[in-house]
Amino acid sequence: MMSAVPAAPRAPDVPVRLIHPLWVRVSHWLNALAAITMVLSGWRIYNASPIYEWFEFPAGITLGGWLGGALQWHFAAMWLLFINGTVYLTLACITGRILRKFFPVTPGTLLRDVLAALHGKLSHSDLRVYNAVQRAAYLAAIIDLILLVLSGLAIWKSVQFPLLRTLLGGYDTARVVHFWAMAFLVLFFVVHVTMAALVPRSLLAMIRGR
Repeated sequence: MMSAVPAAPRAPDVPVRLIHPLWVRVSHWLNALAAITMVLSGWRIYNASPIYEWFEFPAGITLGGWLGGALQWHFAAMWLLFINGTVYLTLACITGRILRKFFPVTPGTLLRDVLAALHGKLSHSDLRVYNAVQRAAYLAAIIDLILLVLSGLAIWKSVQFPLLRTLLGGYDTARVVHFWAMAFLVLFFVVHVTMAALVPRSLLAMIRGR
């Protein structure tokens, strides 16, 4: 009789490592939706009363159709951004994620990683760990979104929030702050999408969580 051929040993299961829990992924995409809606509708609102007379946004890339429609889109997205952002920051603080993911950031590590990125040598081998450039960029984006909300309140409810209006330098200055905070957010979005295209695994991780 022919002896039975022993079965090949089974390879051990590779554990699936969760990178982004469900609440992070949901809040990320809701935040992106709210921010894009606010920017596009905000451009239409800006065109109705430009800060800089020599500059307006092309009507074809704005949202709302007219000032009233743009305001409705803007306020709807504002509440989504505020509620979603509050939930995200609360859960990030409770779970300790904000400390694990975004800190520490030192000038030395930031300079090192910026130089590595410029030379195309910045590693993305472990998506669970953010490099110093990512940490600084995400922290800046969070601060910028908070500034957008505060400056927006100073513009929208100027009479109801006089102290906030004063801290921002008055109504007209609050509009300028709001405009440039929006410009920074657009710049962050462009860089963020570019990096996701260069490292597609990061996009898949934000969709699947692993």
